[in-house]
Amino acid sequence: MFNDRKYVVILYSDVDKVDFTQVMETSTETVRRSVDGTLTFVKYEGEMPTSVTAIENRSQEYTHEEFLNVLSGPDWTPPMEELQ
Repeated sequence: MFNDRKYVVILYSDVDKVDFTQVMETSTETVRRSVDGTLTFVKYEGEMPTSVTAIENRSQEYTHEEFLNVLSGPDWTPPMEELQ
């Protein structure tokens, strides 16, 4: 189902460089941000879109399965507060 889907992490400050007609997100308001608010990501199918390729500070390209692991990390998932 997501075999051709790819993900790339970018700085949130670079999100305005993304052409949202080339990725699955629809606008700067709909992207998910990291816990500290400094990172976001875009997803797409097939080849990396030219607007994403043009962003210098981007991560490697992740598969769907790889990115699920990234999202489960502390940068993207806030720690659960201990119950009192």
